[in-house]
Amino acid sequence: MSNNLPKVAWIGLGIMGSPMSENLVKAGYDVTGYTLEQDKVDRLVAAGGNGASSIADAVRDANVVITMVPASPQVEAIAYGPDGILENARRGALLVDMSSITPQTSVDLAKNAAEKGIRVLDAPVSGGEAGAIEAVLSIMVGGEQADFDAAKPLLEALGKTIVLCGPHGSGQTVKAANQLIVAVNIQACAEAVVFLEKSGVDLAAALDVLNGGLAGSTVLTRKKDNFLKRDFAPGFRIDLHHKDMGIVTDAARNVGAALPVGGVVAQLVASLRAQGDGGLDHSALLRSVERLSGSQV
Repeated sequence: MSNNLPKVAWIGLGIMGSPMSENLVKAGYDVTGYTLEQDKVDRLVAAGGNGASSIADAVRDANVVITMVPASPQVEAIAYGPDGILENARRGALLVDMSSITPQTSVDLAKNAAEKGIRVLDAPVSGGEAGAIEAVLSIMVGGEQADFDAAKPLLEALGKTIVLCGPHGSGQTVKAANQLIVAVNIQACAEAVVFLEKSGVDLAAALDVLNGGLAGSTVLTRKKDNFLKRDFAPGFRIDLHHKDMGIVTDAARNVGAALPVGGVVAQLVASLRAQGDGGLDHSALLRSVERLSGSQV
């Protein structure tokens, strides 16, 4: 592809990474992808990208390296060590980590990368699988203004609301707050659903009118069908929301912020996971309320 757009390496082609990387290909970027499952690499190649056989192979010629993996341990695994990004990317490259991890991991990564002449942004996202596919993600960014400005055109191919929130780690802090609000919102919706159904109300009608008023939310709009159909195919897995609730409760504790309701919802997410529902969508918090209300789930 002959264009003056930066060459991109994409590490991590999961539920989010696959559609996001494909959106960059559609926008005209030269994207080389690497992930653990070969069929996911093949999917990117079929969409017009390139496949790599290792992280080193993917990042060698890249101007921008984007990472989208599940949690802090995976970010550290792909960034550090002889086969990692920092040892194999070129000086001056921009590393944009779009994973949702602890703010401290992002701060440390930026510091270690700077020693190699690699610039870093933490740029976690909100909007789930649907937002990734439709390229309407909300992207919260931490890092330097100049690096944000450089990355912005590329991020605009992935999302709609793109905001620099402060220094390294700030994107992760805002993402943690996002996950707190989403979990509490889903839990409130789930409690309402069980209450409405046990009261014999037409659930579809009730959710429509609720969503038109002050109780309406993006969560309810996106998850209404999951509640109605009891369809919990994962757009965002409980396992990952469990990880995120750990991040937000821990980070809040470190800064001295009380999260009384967040703490309760974190326990409900943990209990859902302990009951074997970790692989389901986070709207499956409904199953937890049903169990507590005496329904056979």
